[in-house]
Amino acid sequence: MNEPVHFSEPQPPTGTGTGRTNDPARTMAEILAVATHEFADKGLTGARIDEIAAATRTSKRMIYYYFGSKDGLYLAVLEEAYRRMRAIESDLHLDDLPPVQALQRLVEFTYDHHRDNEDFIRLVMNENIQRGDYLRQSQSIQQLNSKAIESVREEYDRGVAEGLFRSGLDPVDIHSAISAFTFFNVSNRHTFGLIFQNRASQDKANTLKRVHVVELILRFVSRSIPAA
Repeated sequence: MNEPVHFSEPQPPTGTGTGRTNDPARTMAEILAVATHEFADKGLTGARIDEIAAATRTSKRMIYYYFGSKDGLYLAVLEEAYRRMRAIESDLHLDDLPPVQALQRLVEFTYDHHRDNEDFIRLVMNENIQRGDYLRQSQSIQQLNSKAIESVREEYDRGVAEGLFRSGLDPVDIHSAISAFTFFNVSNRHTFGLIFQNRASQDKANTLKRVHVVELILRFVSRSIPAA
């Protein structure tokens, strides 16, 4: 079991020569962006703070000033990846759409997000290798993702009330089904493509087609099979 990540009160570094201390928000955002790719590509063990510092034109001391440690930076990267996804998701305005179209929009968004953000998939895969030890230490991750479940619950309840969706489903199960199809589409694209005659694109994940994922989820929740 990994030791808990503790964020102690940092002391401002001196003599860094980076010229970034006057814009901490920008500096932190740049560090997180570069660190996201570094951790996604190499995992927690393989990632190097030296390389992150060089790519952001800052210093290790500055990174430790903002994030406390390598483990602290890794946890911040995980939290930011989920926060960014949920922030975009909250702007979909699903309540403005009929239930079926709202659920379809949510599935399409999740499919597109995962397909276009392979670093997110790799981060989640790496953290599962860690058995969730670092994410478990987050003070915000459950609150961040509870919004996703509430969104599914609201659209599902509207669909049930209108006689479109079958009753008795758990919103977490619906969310899990959406995640399973859209995650697999990216996480297994290389092995799946090699085994099954390179069906997966080398540029963008296409193990499962978008339209098929939408249809699978709609069939799962609907009282009757929706028209294609």
